[in-house]
Amino acid sequence: MTTLRKKPSRWSGRVTRESNALDLEQGVFKKTSPKEIARSLQQSAERSRRRKTDAFRSAMSMLVFYINRAGKNLSATRLKTLNRAKDELRALYGRH
Repeated sequence: MTTLRKKPSRWSGRVTRESNALDLEQGVFKKTSPKEIARSLQQSAERSRRRKTDAFRSAMSMLVFYINRAGKNLSATRLKTLNRAKDELRALYGRH
């Protein structure tokens, strides 16, 4: 008797695609420029009417969530770019 295995649920990927707080630009985390990533997150957060906190915290939370979700699969270069995007996001909101 053969049993079919259910594909594991990828809840974290669904959060990135279908976040209840932000409608993210397609491929935002694939951008090569930290400034572009930060600007895109800022625009998404400021346009959203569904977020539960201020725009800065929503944008930063989504970025940190993505970094944590990708974890070991991120190259050192990619991780550096995403961490610089956090600094750019802070600068956009005047939170150094």
